[in-house]
Amino acid sequence: MAGVFQFKQFSVDQSGCAMKINTDGVLLAALAVSDTANTILDIGTGTGVIALMLAQKFNDAHVDAVEIDAQAADTANINFESSPFSKRLKLYALSFEAYFKQHPEKQYDLIVSNPPFYIDSLKSPGAKKALAKHTDVDFFEQLIKNVSRHLTPNGSCCLILPVNIAEMVTTLAAAGGMYLQKTICVQSYAHSQAHRAIICIGFNNVAADATELIIYKAAGIYTDEYQKLLQPYFLNF
Repeated sequence: MAGVFQFKQFSVDQSGCAMKINTDGVLLAALAVSDTANTILDIGTGTGVIALMLAQKFNDAHVDAVEIDAQAADTANINFESSPFSKRLKLYALSFEAYFKQHPEKQYDLIVSNPPFYIDSLKSPGAKKALAKHTDVDFFEQLIKNVSRHLTPNGSCCLILPVNIAEMVTTLAAAGGMYLQKTICVQSYAHSQAHRAIICIGFNNVAADATELIIYKAAGIYTDEYQKLLQPYFLNF
């Protein structure tokens, strides 16, 4: 079926979603870490792919997902309901700020987001894509403030961001009493500069772990590490 991406254990219909399945999202889901992830929140779920991958990865976890775009939320909800993890997935068609106002008691062991990150840049063409990908510093201030209120004491929040924005968010997290626990720098090739950083923050002040992930060993040829990482999910690995 056109627009449907088939994974090993579930499928994702991307109809109506401005932001399609991309490398950032699947890497975040595959690399997100948590010692005990009984409760998970995906902020800005889009197609729902990150939430679905996390439901597969943490097979006892309950996964909540929020999505501000109504059409994308409808699509994600259909993807949730058609998955084998449907009883452990719940979609809320809200902004994360509105969601937390409605559910002030919610606490999560793992919070993830592949957020909008074009700070102070020109708006993307098309209203939906602009909503999905454009934001400013205030967005991240609000995100970190809410994460700090709704993360369990031993929980982790993992985000995928451009490197310069990851540095800014790490500073915001420190101001909110959270520590950088892990950084994974993502490079297209071994000789490339990192274009994304996955950062994991939390309340435990541990020695921060820093690693890198290289996607390609040559044009169109994935590294063994990348293939191993996504082998549980992708049909072609």
